[in-house]
Amino acid sequence: MDTQIGNFIFITVTIVVILAFLGIKLLANKLFHKNGVKKYHPIGGTMFHHLRNFKKLHHCMTDLAAKYKTYRILTPFRNEVYTSDPANVEYILKTNFDNYGKGYYNYDNLNDLLGDGIFTVDGEKWRNQRKVSSHEFSTRMLRDYSSKIFRTNAVKLADIISYAANSDQIMDIQDLFMKSTLDSIFKVALGVDLDSMCGSNEEGKKFGQAFDDASASTMLRYVDIFWPIKKFLNIGAEAKLKRSVKIVDEFKSIIILVY
Repeated sequence: MDTQIGNFIFITVTIVVILAFLGIKLLANKLFHKNGVKKYHPIGGTMFHHLRNFKKLHHCMTDLAAKYKTYRILTPFRNEVYTSDPANVEYILKTNFDNYGKGYYNYDNLNDLLGDGIFTVDGEKWRNQRKVSSHEFSTRMLRDYSSKIFRTNAVKLADIISYAANSDQIMDIQDLFMKSTLDSIFKVALGVDLDSMCGSNEEGKKFGQAFDDASASTMLRYVDIFWPIKKFLNIGAEAKLKRSVKIVDEFKSIIILVY
């Protein structure tokens, strides 16, 4: 009982300190604006807004992007800038790409699931992986093959949606899109019929669910500042992430051995 009370007090004090810190930052920004010292992008919210709306995060961020185009999300340790402005996107991804590395923050959040892959690394590691992948996916044979795969899975997806609509069934369209993409990528890149859309492949179905769960747990790290503690204690979303990554790694090992 004493331990539970101590944990509750610790968490309460931590939240109060973080909220006070954010309040000071908001006040300081307003003072800067009034004095004309420095102008920042508008504040779209804080990480606590993202945490509160986590289950509908994409909708929340889409609304903010439509309202501001470029805006800030305040966190206790950094300001995060989000943009949907085409000029900014071009500048970040093309014109001045080298200036916008993923950094250690993103690497730490993504590493458990994606390792040292192209989506997590910078510099020479990224350039080497980019060179290999661009060469592989630029061949005409692969383009023709992948186009066939994507068309086949698009027809399969349309059939599933049509059946659900005619049967007056409720469906999760986002889940179907994710499974369709996963099936296509696995067939193109690895030659494996995952078939997570129909669920005929039991191992593929298990992998698809584990990868989806791991992706959600990884995304949660961006709005949950306590995730390193949860990882150390192996509790909550971090325990789920560890279980899901294990399933993903086991399936990956099977593919490497068989194919």
